[in-house]
Amino acid sequence: MEARRDNSGLYLTQTAYIQQLLRKSGMSNAKPIDTPFSLNKPLYADGSPLFHDTTLYRSILGGLQYLVNTRPDISFIVNKLSQFQQNPTVTHWQAVKRVLRYIKGTDTLGISFRPSSQLFVTGFSDADWASSPDDRRSIAGYAVFLGPNLVAWQSKKQAVVSRSSTESEYRAMAQVTAEISWLMSLLTEIHISISAPPTIWCDNMSAAALARNPVYHVRTKHIELDIHYVRDKVRRQFGRLGIHHVPTRDQLADIFTKGFFLASRFQYLRDKLGVRSALRLRGDVRINH
Repeated sequence: MEARRDNSGLYLTQTAYIQQLLRKSGMSNAKPIDTPFSLNKPLYADGSPLFHDTTLYRSILGGLQYLVNTRPDISFIVNKLSQFQQNPTVTHWQAVKRVLRYIKGTDTLGISFRPSSQLFVTGFSDADWASSPDDRRSIAGYAVFLGPNLVAWQSKKQAVVSRSSTESEYRAMAQVTAEISWLMSLLTEIHISISAPPTIWCDNMSAAALARNPVYHVRTKHIELDIHYVRDKVRRQFGRLGIHHVPTRDQLADIFTKGFFLASRFQYLRDKLGVRSALRLRGDVRINH
């Protein structure tokens, strides 16, 4: 991992590690591509012949999982491909190679951290309802920012099937609430105070309203634990956790739940996460780890 620092902040990249992955997979001379995921080729558990080298698939995918530490922009597709490690198919391997082509063209990108005079905690949560074609479970994702900087993120298939988009979005909200709870406890332990109560942004109006509504309804009984967990944080902890609606176009967690037809949309969200090129730095100090 490489750390680069200048007056604008700190950049963490893994350029050398990416080159190592490309050599290991025989993709050093591959043609770069703008996005890591193709919507034209849906990924199913079955549907094509088994890939002949399961060990290679798992090894390269393990490398990509490590790369996610500085490249949140590939979290969604890496999580998706991780679901097929037991019996990867040729189609799955082709999807892995597309990710490799993407990181080949973006090997100087990394996560950036900028200084800020005010610290505030902001979370974004999202879910793509019933989007897994094999079991119709939802894909959930979240992003947590400390000031202007992304400090935690996740893309993950939910453990149970949700019966509505509101349910899947609320489960995602519970996940980001738990992450924020952990972060707030850490900040308290090291005696760092934040400027305002934390806020969560959700693009599902029903889920946001459910978090604020003290009236319990029988139709939400099956997600009772998640409901009470989030409401407890809203009412009693953090100095009142704020739950607000955000338009889908501004939902930064969108990048953790789905692929995009438009490369411009993907790149917009990637930039908003603070994934930028370290080559922009001038007079930087570089530290290799």
